[in-house]
Amino acid sequence: MQISNEGILVILFVGLVAGWLAGKIVRGTGFGIIGDILVGIAGALLASFLFPKLGIHIGSGLVSEIIYSAIGAVVLLLIVRLLRGRM
Repeated sequence: MQISNEGILVILFVGLVAGWLAGKIVRGTGFGIIGDILVGIAGALLASFLFPKLGIHIGSGLVSEIIYSAIGAVVLLLIVRLLRGRM
């Protein structure tokens, strides 16, 4: 599979926006711009795995991808907080 330069920019943009939104929703200190992108991308992967299994479909397009990614990133941040609280 080959991703174009524009595709990489879209992935980074969606990851950044989703990570930023997740940081605002969870009200954490954030992980910086690189950390937010990584959390957003990880959230997107988590959401793309979980949502079809749960039968959840929001739509298609950039906005729905940002929503999917933000929800996945929020779930990921909540899991990280739970694990940090127990350590």
